[in-house]
Parts: sequence; C-alpha cells; structure tokens
Amino acid sequence: MPREILSTHQKALQINLDPSKYGTFAEIGAGQEVARWFFKVGGAAGTIAKSMSAYDMIISDAIYGHADRYVSRQRLETMLEHEYGLLLERLKAKRGATTKFFVFADTVVARSFTRHDDAHGWLGIRFQSEPGHEPSQIIAHIRLWDKENLQEQEALGIFGVNLLHGAMYLNNDPEALIASLVDNVGADRIEVDMIHFSGPAFAGLDNRLMALKLVQGGLTNAAMFTAKGEVVQPADALYKKCILVERGSFRPITKVTLDMLRCAQAQFVQEPNVQGEDVLTLMEMTLKNLTDGDKIDHKDFLDRVDILGALGKTVLISDFGEYYRLAAYFFRYTKKMIGITTGVPTLREVFDEKYYANLSGGILESFGRMFKNDLKLYVYPLLDEKTGAQISATNLRVAPNLRHLHAYLVENRYIESLRDYDEKCLSIFSRDVLQKIRSGDKSWEAMVPPEVAQIIRERNLFECKASC
Repeated sequence: MPREILSTHQKALQINLDPSKYGTFAEIGAGQEVARWFFKVGGAAGTIAKSMSAYDMIISDAIYGHADRYVSRQRLETMLEHEYGLLLERLKAKRGATTKFFVFADTVVARSFTRHDDAHGWLGIRFQSEPGHEPSQIIAHIRLWDKENLQEQEALGIFGVNLLHGAMYLNNDPEALIASLVDNVGADRIEVDMIHFSGPAFAGLDNRLMALKLVQGGLTNAAMFTAKGEVVQPADALYKKCILVERGSFRPITKVTLDMLRCAQAQFVQEPNVQGEDVLTLMEMTLKNLTDGDKIDHKDFLDRVDILGALGKTVLISDFGEYYRLAAYFFRYTKKMIGITTGVPTLREVFDEKYYANLSGGILESFGRMFKNDLKLYVYPLLDEKTGAQISATNLRVAPNLRHLHAYLVENRYIESLRDYDEKCLSIFSRDVLQKIRSGDKSWEAMVPPEVAQIIRERNLFECKASC
C-alpha cells in the first residue's frame, strides 16, 4: 500500500496537536528554520518547551563547551545530550508520567555573503517512544544543493520537520522513515549521505542496511561504514586522503580478491604522490553488484559485509555504475592520488562505448573526467579459461578504433598492470566458488582465505549446505 505523503504544514500541525509530545529545539548556524515551522502552523505551545539558537561561537561554547568544529557530529551529540538532560531535570517531575520528551538539534552551514559552497549540516533527534522510557536517537548528515541561501533555508526547514515527524510516527518502520525524509523537498535539493539509528525504538536494527536504503532510495549516491559496522560520513573519512578502492561483488571474497588488493597496495604506496600520505583502503559494491533481478537480498548483502568486516575492511556502497562517476565522487573530497583496482573483464567493459551513450563526448569525455586528476587503474590479469593465455591490461584487445586510446593510457601509466600476483589464484572465479558452496562441494575451501572459509561454515553464509 503506498505511503500517504503529508504536506510539511500537516506534519508540523500533527505534532503540535499531539499532547503527548513536548520538547526542545536547539539550532546552530543556518537559523531556526525547523522551529519556525512549528510556530507558523499554530499550536506550538503544545509542543515547544524551549527554542534557541546559539549562533555566536562564544555563546555556543559557553553552553555546550569548546568545539574544534561547530558543524560536526560531535557538536550535534553534545547539543542533544545537554538539552535532553536539562529537559528531564526541569520537567520530568511535573509531566514525565504522561509526556514523551524530545530534543531536536541541528548545526548547519549554508551559503552566505562570504561562503559560496559546501553547504551541509548535522541534524538529530533524541526522543522517548513512551513516557518514562529510555530515549532513542536518529542522527543524519545532509548536503544542501540549492544555489541560493533562501532556498537552502527552506529545504532545511522541510527536512527537519520530516525527520522529527518520522521519528515520532514512523519509528516502527525505519524504511518508510528514510523515504519520508525528502518528502516535499526532493533528493535533488538535499542529499542524505549518512544516517544512524540507536536506542530501544530501533533495537535489532542494522545501520548498514539503513545505509544501503539511502543509496537504494536515491537519497545519496554512496554510503560508507567501517569494519565494525559503524556508519560514517564519507567526507570525514575521505577528506584529503589518498584512496585505494577495490570494486567487486565479493560474493564471496576469494583468494583472488585479497591477492588483487595486496598487489595494488604494494604498487600504490610506491607512487611518489602517495609516499608519506594517509591512505584509506575501501571495498566498494555498486547496487548492480547487489541486485538479483530487480531486488536486493538483504541477508546476502549482510553476508558479504560481515565477511568484509571480519577482514577489517571499510565498505563503500554506491550507485556509480560508471567509473568516471566514482572518480568524480572521490574528487569531491580529496585532491590526493586515487587508485582503483579491478580485473581485466571490467577493464574490457570500461572500453565498451555503449556505456557512454549518455555523454555528448562519449568515451573520450568519460576518460577525461576519470583521469583529470591524479587517478590510476590497477588491473589484475585474467586467465582465459579456453586457451590458458594470460590477458593483462597491456595486451587486452580493444575495438580497433580505440587501440591508440588504450595505448596512450597504458604508456602514460593511467592504466597499469598489477605485478607479482599469485598465479595460483588466476584459476579462481567467485561464481564457481559460490556454486560449490551451495552444492556442498568442499573444494571451495581451498579457493578462499582460511578465515573466510571459517566464517562461511560457522554462519552458514551464502546458502552453505550443512555438509560444507
């Protein structure tokens, strides 16, 4: 059944007319755009215990303590903690038995006379799902894409109402809550690149699935989480880092997966522009890698990321089918060197012109966008199953009209063959490993790292037969 989409006015009024909800609004930076909605629609006295804006940094520090960064997750969490404590201290005795207390907070930087880019912010709500209960919490990071400050303020206010309304009335359906975040504003104006749920209202909820839902729903192009499953804001993780990323399906991780990464790391760290720099290594899966038919199997997704996490890998989920789009995403956050490691079959697709029909400049525009900064493709060889020949980035045959382009990219080391690979790994293909796991053929164990085999057996991952 389709979800009914209420107007922003209806959402704010519904909260104001609900006598069980009462709380505080604390907003830093872009003004009181969220609280303004509740005053505007009427009945705010039934909802707002306090509304404040600590706009001046000195005033903000006096209330919440010193902050190195005012638009940060740390500052937001300090605001929520401080204001929620005050709310209970002052009102719990009088109305705690019948009231579901909440605190909404945001810290946002928008465009101004002196700042013309990178409008973004942190928003969060700490709330009780029942009177007297321990609070639950939602934290989100957004990017504002409007070109004018007034439009950004409008979008921010609508998003804040959506977040507050979702927390109060959709907390039993987090997927619907996520979808509702861009009601009446649209993902073209606001990007939600990180969201984190915690507390009793979200017991058992896996935030990695919620990160996937952000990408699936078009609220962001990419989401990231650490090996421990902690969802992180990509800009913080990628900022001014050298980045090495391996793209794949990881279904499952095989010895080839890790050998490819080992070889790429060995060559990447020797690059003159990488030596002495911080390097972030990512394992990236696209929605295409995750989709079976037109659906994504959530258990299968978690099977894969559980193994990646056990191996200590940070995971990026994206909807970047084309490599130039992935490159552009990284260029947004860093000017340092970027390495992307992949196999020959994927490189062959990169040189297939049909994938660039949407670009006016075709494949040349694609490569121009991809290699415009310091980026290099590291390519793992392929063992041809029919002939037994090894195909590398260097001897790969491309369409005749692209041979000179291919030669140019190889000769100028934009595309580089991986060296010192383990030849024993070349005969391993993930599709064969997966088929063997499901059929109970134990020979798959020799094709994956020992720790991966142990995890698959212990957790019965990938429909592993009992005998496996």
